[in-house]
Amino acid sequence: MKKVKLKKPVVYGLYTGAIALLLGTVYLISFSNQKELDTSKNKDDDMQYVSRLFGSDDMPVVNTESVIMRPYIDETVKIVQNFYDYKGSEEEQEKSIINYEQTYIQNNGVAYGGPKDAFDVVSVLDGTVTSVKEDKLLGNIVEIQASDKVVIVYQTLTDVSVKKDDAVKQGDIIGKSGTSNMNKDLGNHFVFELKINGGYVNPEEYYDKNINEL
Repeated sequence: MKKVKLKKPVVYGLYTGAIALLLGTVYLISFSNQKELDTSKNKDDDMQYVSRLFGSDDMPVVNTESVIMRPYIDETVKIVQNFYDYKGSEEEQEKSIINYEQTYIQNNGVAYGGPKDAFDVVSVLDGTVTSVKEDKLLGNIVEIQASDKVVIVYQTLTDVSVKKDDAVKQGDIIGKSGTSNMNKDLGNHFVFELKINGGYVNPEEYYDKNINEL
């Protein structure tokens, strides 16, 4: 059998073609695998999206609108001293002034009392306790920030059950009613103040109103 001797250029061409064919095959396999991975990844992303959409714990909850409730639950509680209203009658204003050691002080809130025994005082709105302090004349005072423009203040409390920086919910017990050295004639009571945009308002005009309407 006669041997065929290939010239060097032909040999080099065959080697080059074989290498090109091998590289092309590797590329096609790699491209196919990458496409499958991308397709799988897209499917996983879609599945994760659907999971977040329907099953995530981070789903936003529709907020219910807060309506201001009264600062007590006992139905026998009544007003024992009114808010001082600059537009009120002279008789109403006289009943809203505190006389302490021959000094007349306008009442910036409403004093609630009636029952002989101490009764529960509750938060009228959700909020954060910003201050808890004891005053020699007014007794224990608790201040709660309900929103950027609404502050609620309780005076003449006993058995205070909250502390500064506590988060409170509407209806939570803040403390119990008590007595004050400034207004001893009122007996067992507490004073509730409502401040909106830094100014005192008559709480009796705001109960059952939505906080967003203030």
